[in-house]
Amino acid sequence: MPAPAEVGPARGAGNCASNHPRPAAEPPPPAGPGAAPPVPPTGRQPVHPPPEGLGKGRGGGKTPDSHERHAMDLQIQDARVIDGTGTPSHPADVGITDGRIVAIRKPGEPPLTARRTLRAHGLALAPGFIDMHAHSDLALLRDPDHSAKAAQGVTLEVLGQDGLSYAPVDDRTLGEVRRAITGWNGDGSDIDFDWRTVGEYLDRLDRGIAVNAAYLVPQGTVRMYAVGWDDRPATPQQLDHMRQLVATSMEEGAVGMSSGLTYTPGMYATDSELTELCRVVARYDGYYCPHHRSYGAGALEAYEEMVRLARDAGCSLHLAHATMNFGVNKGRAPELLALLDDALASGADISLDTYPYTPGCTTLVAMLPSWASEGGPEAILGRLRDDATAERIRHHMEVVGADGCHGVPIDWGTIEISGVSHLGLADCVGKTVAEAAAQRGEAPWTTARRLLVDDGLGSTILQHVGHEENVQAIMRHPVHTGGSDGILQGDKPHPRAYGTFPHYLGHYARELGVLSIEETVAHLTSRPAARLRLPDRGLVREGYRADLVLFDPDTVAAGSTFASPRTLPVGIPYVLIDGKFVIEDGRRTGVLAGRSVRRTPGVR
Repeated sequence: MPAPAEVGPARGAGNCASNHPRPAAEPPPPAGPGAAPPVPPTGRQPVHPPPEGLGKGRGGGKTPDSHERHAMDLQIQDARVIDGTGTPSHPADVGITDGRIVAIRKPGEPPLTARRTLRAHGLALAPGFIDMHAHSDLALLRDPDHSAKAAQGVTLEVLGQDGLSYAPVDDRTLGEVRRAITGWNGDGSDIDFDWRTVGEYLDRLDRGIAVNAAYLVPQGTVRMYAVGWDDRPATPQQLDHMRQLVATSMEEGAVGMSSGLTYTPGMYATDSELTELCRVVARYDGYYCPHHRSYGAGALEAYEEMVRLARDAGCSLHLAHATMNFGVNKGRAPELLALLDDALASGADISLDTYPYTPGCTTLVAMLPSWASEGGPEAILGRLRDDATAERIRHHMEVVGADGCHGVPIDWGTIEISGVSHLGLADCVGKTVAEAAAQRGEAPWTTARRLLVDDGLGSTILQHVGHEENVQAIMRHPVHTGGSDGILQGDKPHPRAYGTFPHYLGHYARELGVLSIEETVAHLTSRPAARLRLPDRGLVREGYRADLVLFDPDTVAAGSTFASPRTLPVGIPYVLIDGKFVIEDGRRTGVLAGRSVRRTPGVR
């Protein structure tokens, strides 16, 4: 396909990021007759096929408004519009002014007039992709370039995942959480932690970031703040404190609450405690996003637990990285989907996200049994240094099946070291624990124990335990959305951090035909926008924000591989956020058009 041509002012004109952040919950333009309603909740009314009324643009595209009578900021000519509804693509020109789509013209309709024209020559024009499960909480502050996501066409990431992040905190909690998730985000020594609340963190993002970001209040951090690291029920006073922390965080703009129920200290919460917190989330029309208690042995029971809990709380549910991993779950995805279909048929509001790969990614310390993790990082290290306790840990992991390893006895040949914090351990990266142990002539647990202690619990791993048939079956489901679960730390990160979205488009849509290209785009755009209750994102529609991606359906592909995980994708030459080019001619522009995307105020 020929490269797009461009006429008008010099390249880059009009792309400077504003020094004034957008309002926290800026409403869409006033709606007139025929205006598109907010996208409905995903579980109640999937966006594919499009809900009634969604096929009409603001103003219906019939009556020219002031934008059309005057030159627009930008027009994208001769694009193949894949609008996010899942319906067939169509050729059109798209006009943009003040960061919004103001006109869409099909062939034969009156032409647009703009100060700048980008000739797409049939490139696909889609809404920007929404990463429903991102671990860029510090990366967005540390790395203004952030091409890992921007180059994929991602225009919005959802942070605060798996129950552990950096707000709300006090001074003690901040130090503890930084230590606990060093493997996800680094130790933060290069970050000025000038926030403590969710609102202050979102304000920090509003100074200018590469892509937009929404935030889930992390239940594990909330428990760390109010209860500590002990494996015990919260007192009534502590539960009240947690309720207030969640309510305040929602009022400040969080879109929901996450949990990491195989991570300490979030895993110590009982179902009744989680239900009480979810009731608070439901009052603010947010959603609950659990990394549930098992993805291995007992996975279906863990999914059932979350569906039941959300129903009891009256809360919308979004299942994080909803996989069926380990040998015990080979071929069992249909059982999970039947469970979800039954719940949806009974009126539940449920969605899920997955990444299009079989291996998982987490930290090595997450594999330990929960009893060995009680008390926090220093207590863990103390147990690992004690020979007798370390032997108990080994037995639990290798023979019994630790809850940290999802109830399955660990196979050290599936655990690949993907990153370390201590440079002296770099020779372990890229090897499985079994391989590293064989080179040293020692037992795998001896190697793993040494790595945990010497790296201060900061090592990340790939866990090769997935099944391709499960991956494909789950991604076909109507409430499925895309999430990278991308950890950007380490010398050899999971390629999903750099390749999830082009991998969906290139490998699974074009090469395998698991979904059509239009259906795939819907899974990556309008469906997550519906879950996030965003009334003006996720579709190519008049009045919607100009968060857009232009890609070549014939060539788009992930460049990242397990051997070269930081390679950028191909076939995505243009990405716009708020009408500004953040990727232009396949290169990062340096524009920081991203801001926080906050829950719309209101309590029900």
